[in-house]
Amino acid sequence: MIDHHGSFLLVLALVAIIALIVLIARFKVNPFIALMSISLVLAGASGMPLQTIVKSFENGVGGILGHIAIIVALGTMIGKMMAESGGADQIAQTMVRVFGEKRVPWAMVIIGLIVGLPVFFEVGFVLLVPIAFNVARRTGTSLIMIGLPMVTGLSVVHGLVPPHPAAMLAVTTYNADIGRTIFYAMIVGIPTAIIAGPLYAKVIAPRIQLDEYNPIAQQFLEENPRTDLPSFGITVATILLPIALMLIGSWADFFSTPRSRLNDVLHMLGGADMALLIATIVSFITLGTLRGFSRQTILKFTDQCLAPTATITLLVGAGGGLGRILQDSGTSQAIVDLALRAHISILFSAWLVAALVRLATGSATVAMSMAAAIIAPIAIHTGVRPELLTIATGAGSLIFSHVNDGGFWLVKEYFNMSVAQTMKSWSVCETIISVVALLLTLGLSALI
Repeated sequence: MIDHHGSFLLVLALVAIIALIVLIARFKVNPFIALMSISLVLAGASGMPLQTIVKSFENGVGGILGHIAIIVALGTMIGKMMAESGGADQIAQTMVRVFGEKRVPWAMVIIGLIVGLPVFFEVGFVLLVPIAFNVARRTGTSLIMIGLPMVTGLSVVHGLVPPHPAAMLAVTTYNADIGRTIFYAMIVGIPTAIIAGPLYAKVIAPRIQLDEYNPIAQQFLEENPRTDLPSFGITVATILLPIALMLIGSWADFFSTPRSRLNDVLHMLGGADMALLIATIVSFITLGTLRGFSRQTILKFTDQCLAPTATITLLVGAGGGLGRILQDSGTSQAIVDLALRAHISILFSAWLVAALVRLATGSATVAMSMAAAIIAPIAIHTGVRPELLTIATGAGSLIFSHVNDGGFWLVKEYFNMSVAQTMKSWSVCETIISVVALLLTLGLSALI
């Protein structure tokens, strides 16, 4: 049995999450104020030393913003250049022409799966969301119907498919074969993405009525659409440039001698921040000066597009602060202890530990790394394929994104949804991914 203090922490965390939802959804409290206040109250009630509470929250905010703020800023600039040049509209037109309006959601999930492979969820999101806005406008379709399949594709590869950085953590910890892991992950991931993406979007989209005016979307939509659009090739090349650079960075050790000067350069260029910076500068040329925009106009575009992202950035940071409080207060460990005391199969154990850590910390990457580290020593003597353990762990790490997850606030703010709408769409979508992927993994285990 879990000790009394651990039980108290679990109840406290549940009460805190419910209080957050009520404050934001029912009483319309500013989400940042609500997240920070509840985090500090939770820390105090859990028994954390008073002198460490604020510092813990600050560390959580700083830890996630050091990564997310740069990505959101640079990704938004690329998106703005795509919008003003007509590049996003060119991609939207091409997709509608090639796939047809009825099959566009299927195209979006495929794009999410491909683009999401080498990049973290947030990077893929800010690169692709301008396309979702433009496709939704051009087809007159709900943004949920277009955007949810896109984020489903990004999420599936984030948690399940190497060489995505998050999935690679579990591959390394379990000492799994990367080739077999990719093969099994695709067997599990593709049907999972179909069910949680286009199929679920078709069910939930009619049930969510979005406001016609979306302030974030306006940054990526032209008031007067251009007729002289940039070519499809140059626009796609600009979007794929950071992804190509990240792939080069991921495989730098194959292209050069580890720790050599060239190797260090490739790793640096392949980092998410550097790759996006280079792509942003290139977009100023391919979608800016080559389209007739002056340097002053490009500067105006980049200044204009950053203001609406301030709220998103703060909310993502506050979610990170709450996640850190849950870790430092011992709540995350209490959740892990609870999962380990259950006498269940090792595949389900890996999924459950990752799921509970995800619910506590809000981070899929943290959930995968913690769960793999906990389960790996136990799994050695079970005979279970490490590749399937990797996939089960990844599936657990994706369950029910909520208010302590930066991705939750990205989807909410960009899609201009309420907390309740975001949970009905995005949070449930993530849970479908998690559960379906687990069931398919268990089925695959029985067959092989």
